[in-house]
Amino acid sequence: MFGLFKKKSPIDILQAKYERLMKESHALSSSNRTESDKKYAEADAVLKEMEALSK
Repeated sequence: MFGLFKKKSPIDILQAKYERLMKESHALSSSNRTESDKKYAEADAVLKEMEALSK
């Protein structure tokens, strides 16, 4: 309850975005490989951004 108004850190926001993109990529992998690869590339870019922020 007390964490309701707590702001998320930029890394937490990027982590959630990364997880969402990877889930979408996995779901698309069986139907549309090209779109799956695009989502995976977006997720990889987010991962690199997270690594840059953590340094």
